[in-house]
Amino acid sequence: MITAIVHINAEVDRIPEVAQTIAEIDGVSEVYSVTGEYDLMAMVRVTAYEEIAEVIPGRINKVSGVLHTETHIAFRAYSRHDLDAAFSLGLSESD
Repeated sequence: MITAIVHINAEVDRIPEVAQTIAEIDGVSEVYSVTGEYDLMAMVRVTAYEEIAEVIPGRINKVSGVLHTETHIAFRAYSRHDLDAAFSLGLSESD
């Protein structure tokens, strides 16, 4: 799975509408309203690099109200959830 983190500037008065439209795009797993330099952050998860071009410049950038995007490709994920899954043998705690 390839993960891209997309920072998005949107027209301020349309942020909720833009976020909802982006959230409905295939390949977008989550959209967050954030503070700071950007208005929204979208997590894009696809199976092939070629799909990134379809989702981000092909769909997200064309959403009415999107002013600018900046995309970061994730190389590796580090999270407690991932570590717990890696060391799990699939046994429940009651076993």
